[in-house]
Amino acid sequence: MADPDLQQRDNPYNVTQASRIYFLPNLMTAGNLFCGFGAVIKCIQARLLTDAGEYASLHAHASWMTLYTQAVWLILAGVVFDSLDGRLARLGGRTSLFGAEFDSLADVISFGVAPALMVFFLILAPQEEYQWFRELGWFIAFVYLLCGAVRLARFNVITNPLLHRSEMESHKDFVGLPIPAAAGTVASLVLLLLNLASNDKSLKQWSLCLPLLLILVSFLMVSTIRYPSFKQVDWQTKTRFQTFVLVLVMVGVVIKLQEIAFFFLFLGYIFYGLFTHYQRTARHARLRSLRMKVVKMQQINPE
Repeated sequence: MADPDLQQRDNPYNVTQASRIYFLPNLMTAGNLFCGFGAVIKCIQARLLTDAGEYASLHAHASWMTLYTQAVWLILAGVVFDSLDGRLARLGGRTSLFGAEFDSLADVISFGVAPALMVFFLILAPQEEYQWFRELGWFIAFVYLLCGAVRLARFNVITNPLLHRSEMESHKDFVGLPIPAAAGTVASLVLLLLNLASNDKSLKQWSLCLPLLLILVSFLMVSTIRYPSFKQVDWQTKTRFQTFVLVLVMVGVVIKLQEIAFFFLFLGYIFYGLFTHYQRTARHARLRSLRMKVVKMQQINPE
């Protein structure tokens, strides 16, 4: 008689299948977690420099800016690792419930704790000016972290294999802004602000943008606005020559204008979701209005 466990190995809720650790996908998740932990360490080190009062010298000023910049690049590297782990798992048919939970735990650190600490240390808890931020800053950072954790928990629930989905539901879109995109937006804005500060432009006059952006992406993460997941794009995706050239040009621009391009890339993704949501809502409103008119006409002129 065959082993019942082997007979159910395709069942995602079989203990053996659910707890499988596939090397390449989980290695990418571990890389994501490493980047998040490194970003947290860099933020703490930068804050220790400023709290010690050493940033009065030019050398120390450059040091804490360098540490925050390194934290930003670690968060962005985490975004790359996060995009690779799921893609490798789907490409090799090596998905498991363990991998999904491990990915969410890593995302909480890399895209929740690290950006929240970075914004809190850099902007929301200043040394001298905007002291009132200290009373409110920790709460704003916590709201971002809370919304990110809720976003990840909701994603794990709605992608659960046991849930029955209607045919109308799209499997190609994310419900709510993905937390890597939220973290990438915040981190890229910090990179832009640090670049402005290094060019002798005031960081303080633009610093209020970060708390406002943090609140915006927090709301979008727990919203029902749909964002494209690009899951349909793989190594075998075909494209036209013009599109291929355009993508190469865009990659070159991003590499050349890193501090500006990354921010507008993530910002464009955010507003693309908002724009398509507005279009979808307006279309549904028109259809609903048209149906009501048809019903009224049928009531007035019954056959």
